[in-house]
This record gives sequence, C-alpha cells and structure tokens, in this order.
Amino acid sequence: MKINDNYIISVHLFRLDVPLIKPYKLSYNTFHSFEPIIIRMIDNNGKEGWGEQHISPGSSNETRDGGWTFARILAKLIIKKPLNEAKQIISSLSHFSKVAASAMITSIEMMESNKILENKGAIKLKLLTAFNAEEDFEIKDELDQLIDNGFNTIKVKVGKDVKADLKKINRIQTHLNGRATLRIDANRGYTKIDGCNFVRELEPNYIELFEQPCHSEDWEANAAVAKISKVPIMLDEPICDLKDIKRASQIPGVGLCKLKLKRFTSIQNLYDSIKYAHSLGLKIVLGDGLGSEINCWMEAKIANDLIDNAGEYNGFLKVKPEARILKTPLKFEKGFLIIEENWIPEIDKDKLKKYTIFNEVIENTI
Repeated sequence: MKINDNYIISVHLFRLDVPLIKPYKLSYNTFHSFEPIIIRMIDNNGKEGWGEQHISPGSSNETRDGGWTFARILAKLIIKKPLNEAKQIISSLSHFSKVAASAMITSIEMMESNKILENKGAIKLKLLTAFNAEEDFEIKDELDQLIDNGFNTIKVKVGKDVKADLKKINRIQTHLNGRATLRIDANRGYTKIDGCNFVRELEPNYIELFEQPCHSEDWEANAAVAKISKVPIMLDEPICDLKDIKRASQIPGVGLCKLKLKRFTSIQNLYDSIKYAHSLGLKIVLGDGLGSEINCWMEAKIANDLIDNAGEYNGFLKVKPEARILKTPLKFEKGFLIIEENWIPEIDKDKLKKYTIFNEVIENTI
C-alpha cells in the first residue's frame, strides 16, 4: 500500500425488508416488499459511500442468502485494502453474486467521488410506469390515472397466455388512443412458438418495443421472435457484458438492450457499456424496476446525457413513502424524476434501522 492511498476501515452491511404500496407482479414472481442489500463503506479519512442492490428471486440463479453471504465474506477481505485494490478483489469474485458485488463496488465509487456521481447539476428525466389492471373497467381507469400523473410511457406485463395477453393489449390500445406509448414485457415467459404467435397477431399501434419474449439463455428462440416481429425486440436478462451487447446487435429485429447497474458491477463499467452499445447502433433502455432510492439515483446519474428515452429506474415509486430511507427522498413530478442542483442522498438512520432485518459491521480493529 502506498503511503497516500485511501483505504477501507469499515464496512456496514444491511439487509432490508421495505413494504410496497401495492403488489408488483412479474411473470416469475409477485413482490409485496423489496429486500435490498445496502452497503456503507468508510475510508481512513472518514469519507463514506453507499451502495444498494436487490436480488430478485427467479430472475437469475442468485439468491438473497447467497448474496448476503458473499457481501459478509468480501467485506472481511477488503478491510484495510486501498480502494482500487478492494474493487479489484470484489470484481474478481463477482461471478458468485453480481448483484451483491455491484452494491459493494458502487459504494466504493461513491466514496472515491466517481465523476459521474459528483456532477451536481440538476436532472429531469422521464420515467416509465408499470401497469397492473387486467379487467376492462380497470384498464380504462388505470390508464386515465397514469396519464393524469404525467406518464407517457407505460410497461405492460405479458408472458403467460398468448390469447389473454393479446386481448389485454388490444383493450389497452383502444383506451390509450395515442396518449402514451407502450413497452410490452414477457419476462422470458413465452416459448419460441408462443412468442412467434404473439408477435404475429400483435398490432403495433402505440407500441415502442417488446421486451425479452423467451428464456434468457435461448438466444435462438428470441431471434426467431425478433425476425418476424412488427415492433423492435429488446433483450434484457441475457445482457450482462460487452460480448452479450455485441451478440444482440447482430440479431435482425433486435433494436434495443436493457441494461441495469446490478448486472455490470460498477457505475463506470455501465457508463462505458452504454457508449459501446450506441457505437454498434443499439438503443439502450436503462433501469431496474426493483431498485430502491440509492440505485435509482445512481442509474439516473448514468442516464443523464446518455439516454433519451423513459428510464426504468422507478422502483422507489413502488415503496411505501414511510419506508423510503432517504432524509430527502427522490422527487417525482408529472412523469419525471427530479434531482435538484447539488442534491446528494442522505440516509435517514432511524428508518434504516426500522426496516433492517439483518446487519453486520466489519471494522479495522488494529
């Protein structure tokens, strides 16, 4: 270690359970709460950084218990290590839990004043919203309410039953009547045959994209759907590194990829990956709908000046207001995430304690 190197003297680990305003339904799970891992790191000069990520059971092979164990073990390995060395250690082992590794590395990036986070300028970014209604009378009411709230990009989940899904989309399109655009997300729910049948019958009116029709590892099935789709296909879960981005760019009909901070382990890596995708002609949608405020803030900072479509870093809006752990919560106004000039996230320690279900502190005691 060089004499002037900053090094880590303390790692605080928190595992939370924060209740949602209403259940968040995906094809593979329904969430009533989020259980993010939150990391607080402190260096020898007293500077702190925070990171946060949410492992989504069913989305990948990662488990919440596995991510928590990873964070506890890695915290002990990086105590007294210089910041760059700590990041290298976590990155070298990130294949065991990319999500937990991302929470740890991004907390270091905040602590070391990464230039993307340090930009204190005001931000105003369009947000996408989720859609939950199933019945016809509910569809019209929810659409009207979302549009009154300022949203002009709406995500609709499909992937269970082709006929029922098509019927629901048709009803939404009828009531929508051009007032907003749709993103349709199958969350890997269709087989190749079902995915192809869905896009053959799908009317493209007001639809921006169709996200992840088939299983994340079945590139052939997703390519078959993309080949005949009348709307651009966006790949999500299979996109975890530059090789995946390049592979997606070579599939006819795939026009977009969805990137999330928790799959790219660091703020800088995600920023550089977006620029790489753009160089290949791919559009990028950014954001994790299961992220809380720290992650949403970081993804918004990355998106600023890089992404011109509606962000999916909207998980903070799903959390009950009393369970949001920032002293001054992120602002939402008429469809936009608002970050005021010079704003930085400050943790409400009382709320953090209230919603923590497990915690551990690893410190340099020498």
